Amino acid sequence: MDENKLVSLLKEDSNRDHRKIGKKLKFFIFSDRVGTGLPLWLPRGTIFRKNLEEFLTEVQKKYGYEMVVTPHIGHKKLYIKSGHWDKYGENHFNPICTPRREEEFLLKPMNCPHHCEIYRSQEWSYRDLPKRFSEFGTVYRYEKSGELHGLTRVRCFTQDDAHIFCTYDQLLEELKKVVNLFFYVFSSLGFSDYSIRVSLRDPKKKDDYIGSKKNWEKAEKALLEIVKKENIKASVNYGDAAFYGPKLDFLIQDSLGRNWQLGTIQVDYNLPERFDLYYKGKNNEKCRPVMIHRAPFGSLERMIAIMIEHTEGNLPLWLVPNQVVILPISDKYVVYAKKILNLMLSYNIRVFLDNRNEKINKKIRDSEDKKIPYMIILGKKEEKNKMMSLRRHGLGHIGIFSISNGIESILNETKLKK
Repeated sequence: MDENKLVSLLKEDSNRDHRKIGKKLKFFIFSDRVGTGLPLWLPRGTIFRKNLEEFLTEVQKKYGYEMVVTPHIGHKKLYIKSGHWDKYGENHFNPICTPRREEEFLLKPMNCPHHCEIYRSQEWSYRDLPKRFSEFGTVYRYEKSGELHGLTRVRCFTQDDAHIFCTYDQLLEELKKVVNLFFYVFSSLGFSDYSIRVSLRDPKKKDDYIGSKKNWEKAEKALLEIVKKENIKASVNYGDAAFYGPKLDFLIQDSLGRNWQLGTIQVDYNLPERFDLYYKGKNNEKCRPVMIHRAPFGSLERMIAIMIEHTEGNLPLWLVPNQVVILPISDKYVVYAKKILNLMLSYNIRVFLDNRNEKINKKIRDSEDKKIPYMIILGKKEEKNKMMSLRRHGLGHIGIFSISNGIESILNETKLKK
């Protein structure tokens, strides 16, 4: 690569660093007193997170998911049962001891064992399936300090986790629905370039996986079949499967051409066996369900980091914490500004009033630095004619609008999720 081009890319990479932008826009901070790898979400960053959660929740409702909530801790024996303790014990936080010495709990390192217990809590018929349980579940993993990096590698993160329990005959249709959900989510967030990888077990490392050869063959066959059936372009990679099942990994490309692994879909025949999950078949016989693990974001933290760098902090209007700022030229126009403020709030527009004792040019510069999409400038002409002067971040003045037309224009843009 040309040296000048490399320097330019490195500079652009630095300018888009989510740690710098996140701090500047007051999305999140880290504190040594709290602990390394443990982000603290500020009010503006919390709005960003909640908007992502609400978006995915609404999408999932259309696909028949039911929300559940599980504890932040679990008994150590739960993770021994699932196999996670034996596989990843060194990455768990040390067990928490209770006053009863024989009891040991872990900070929850993953959600799937908890969801297995929810499924197991009642009897199911084949008529009840598939069951789709989803959760924004916070998990804790003791990543080595040298591997921590902003929000992309932390010790506490929230997974957009879901587990589908279905019959063997339903498996391919459920996989198709999950893949379509992933495509919709990525396109809605502005990612049009991505690649897919089928991650299978390494046959030379049998001890790295749990379960029978038969179960693995069925799970791998299902993933390869859905890729072929849906004409999905995918590479095959041996050795990157989860320890309990093969998976589809989705790698998205950002505006700098960097690839990030985000979503994953896993087919699992093994945890249903370990947890003795079943449903009653057509002849009232006990049948084992198939389990699909899926998370389009992977984690909220990682998705937010990638979105900040992809957009350089210029988030889509429907996601950004502050959509509009109202800037009166002087105190004379604050009353008029408050009328527009209250009207916009009634339309659920995220708007605030900047009535600091500063010159208007200073207010505009500050709003540009904060990457606030819309600025409403109000002075004598605007108040007299019941109008608003509208500016767009990065574009400058875009016109004079009536109050109703200005609000309508902003509302229309918030609906531009694909």
